[in-house]
Amino acid sequence: MSARRTKYYLDKSNGKWMGVCSGLADYTGIDVLWIRVGVIVLTIMGGFPWTLIAYFVTAWLAEPKPYGLYEDAEEARFWQGVRANPSRTARDVRSRFRDIDRRLSDIEVHYTSANSRLAREIDSLK
Repeated sequence: MSARRTKYYLDKSNGKWMGVCSGLADYTGIDVLWIRVGVIVLTIMGGFPWTLIAYFVTAWLAEPKPYGLYEDAEEARFWQGVRANPSRTARDVRSRFRDIDRRLSDIEVHYTSANSRLAREIDSLK
């Protein structure tokens, strides 16, 4: 069974300690530095025991990121966009397919129309 690309995973390969912050960065698309700074600031600003408890619970419950989850960086960015706003992503895919379909239709009309110049060129090749 393949791994789900819209699920949160611990990113232990890029993590400093348990991979929670780098997993959040991978999941949201935010730079891992800002996630780590946010966790530290939240801990210092009064969330001391709760931030650490949430960190350890997340590290305990989450699964490690499967090897080869994404083929390349472009696919990783695509899935981050899906997690951030699935309806926008579906709309973008439909728009791309609509554009490709329109262009293919234009090509088909061009080659199937009564194009006398094209017909002469084909006849000259025979």
